[in-house]
Amino acid sequence: MALFGWGSSKQRATRQTPLDVTIGDLFDPVTFLHALDQVVPRYLDSVDRHELIYPACTRKLTDVHGDIRSIWEHTRLEAMRYLMMVPGRDVELLIGSARQPEMTAAFLRQQPHENTVIDFTGVATEDVGIAIIAGLNWLNHCAHLAGVHPDRFARTLTNFRKVVRLGQKWWDTEGAGPRCAQMLAERERPPLMLYLIWSEYTRLAKEIASAAIYGASIEQAREALELQLAERPAELKAALASLPETMKSLEAAEDPEDLAEPQPIRR
Repeated sequence: MALFGWGSSKQRATRQTPLDVTIGDLFDPVTFLHALDQVVPRYLDSVDRHELIYPACTRKLTDVHGDIRSIWEHTRLEAMRYLMMVPGRDVELLIGSARQPEMTAAFLRQQPHENTVIDFTGVATEDVGIAIIAGLNWLNHCAHLAGVHPDRFARTLTNFRKVVRLGQKWWDTEGAGPRCAQMLAERERPPLMLYLIWSEYTRLAKEIASAAIYGASIEQAREALELQLAERPAELKAALASLPETMKSLEAAEDPEDLAEPQPIRR
């Protein structure tokens, strides 16, 4: 996808699952952020009630929401929770075009940390930066749990900083504000900090979900399916038969919504 013009204008289908984590209109940043404020606590409440195995990357196919789409979706929410936790969050730092130069510059000055349990400072830009890095740290932790090859998760913070630098250059160009408004009107996503975070977390969560269910190769995927569905021969046969197409679809997917709706687990 184009870095600062990605996305699809297709309508999101309403999820008919016990845990509805539909985000809604991604092309309206105010609505998008409001949806996250609703969805992230809903997901964490389900975790607290022990309705879901947590972290999502430790689920198997036979678990509730153990399909790859849900693991991808929920791992991304787990990383986004830090941003939703920022006290007194200044939303304009995430979605206001006039504040993006300030936020990108502040993030690039932010000192790295390795924490997934964090304290906030009360300084708005610093707290957003702390939360972003904590989300990346969580994804690094999940990658280790899921068995992602270290080379595929090397230098996650460094790579995201490169993306933010590109965004900073975009905002420094003349007419960036009107161009941002035009892109949103045309249902594209400009490099608002919220979109940069969401895109990076989405990309990394996909790697984690894929490794959690299928491993690093189609041979490992077959072995994983045989292990996870050993007591469900009919489902195993169907999963193995569709594996090449499933892997192809996963490779092409840019968002969990691009994958087929998960089927209910038969107990």
